[in-house]
Amino acid sequence: MNLYLLFKSLHLISVISWMAGLLYLPRIFVYHSEANHESQKNVFKVMERKLYNYIMMPAMILSWIFGILLIHILGLSVLFELWMQIKTLAVVILTYFHFTLGNYLNDFATDNNKKSSKFFRIYNEIPTIILIVVIFVVVFKPI
Repeated sequence: MNLYLLFKSLHLISVISWMAGLLYLPRIFVYHSEANHESQKNVFKVMERKLYNYIMMPAMILSWIFGILLIHILGLSVLFELWMQIKTLAVVILTYFHFTLGNYLNDFATDNNKKSSKFFRIYNEIPTIILIVVIFVVVFKPI
C-alpha cells in the first residue's frame, strides 16, 4: 500500500472535518449570543462543547499528524518551497483561530461572553478566507 496516498487521504479527511468545525462553531456562537432563554443557552453550550472537544480537537490533531507525516515522506526540502511556507503559515493561523474559539467557548460556558453576534458573524469569515488561500496555494504551488 502506498503510505503517501493513505496519509494524504487521511490528512484531507481530517482537514475537512476540522474546517467544518471552524466554520460552524462561530455560527453557533452567533445564535448563542442572541439567545434570550436559559434553556436555549444550555442547548448551545452542549452543542459547542461537543463540537469543539469531540470533532474539532481530534480533527485538528490528526490534520497536524498526517501533515507532518506527509512532509516526512516528501522530505524536509519541501519546507523550503514557497507554497508550503504559505500553507504552513495559514495552518498556524488556523490553529491559533481554533484556540481562540476554545477561549470563546469557555466564556460562553461561564456566561461571561462579552462579544456581540455581529463580532462572531465577522469572525466566522476568517477560516473561509484562509481556506481559499490554502486551496489556491496547494493547487497552483507558486515558486
